[in-house]
Amino acid sequence: MRLGIDIGKVIINGPAHPEGGDTAFFTGDTARMLRTPAMPGSFEAIARLVALFDGRVWLVSKCGERVRRRTVEWLGHHDFAGRTGIPPDRVRFCRRRPDKAIHCAELGLTHFVDDTLEVHEALRGLVPHLYLFGPQAAVPAWTRHTPVWTDVEEAVTATFAGTPAGRDR
Repeated sequence: MRLGIDIGKVIINGPAHPEGGDTAFFTGDTARMLRTPAMPGSFEAIARLVALFDGRVWLVSKCGERVRRRTVEWLGHHDFAGRTGIPPDRVRFCRRRPDKAIHCAELGLTHFVDDTLEVHEALRGLVPHLYLFGPQAAVPAWTRHTPVWTDVEEAVTATFAGTPAGRDR
């Protein structure tokens, strides 16, 4: 069992930035970017999931070089590794959303949390447990909708217990 987690709008809550949503993360100065909050409950839930997965957890994010640097800086500033147990060498980046499938295959991921349906479509049939995070207009039957981190944790944990709640639709 191995878990993959997206970063933007899953861990980093760009839309909730007090000074102007995602643009503050993408185009603001460093101090402004670092004030971008985390998704409520994300660090705590991820830390518990890291323990559940015995450390077999990676972050996989789509972005360009500038946003990659800013993301790494944000993670360091917020002590993400220390607070969750995911070390910096467990963070991977790609340039296109469908390329997340390459990382998932290389890492043998069995669970993946992402807010973008395009990513889920690329992972369908490759990663058995897919969790579509955040508010969504439509959720296909082959993925599990997890609006907030407590939902992610409950759904993922259930797959370990083998309970009906853990079965993806």
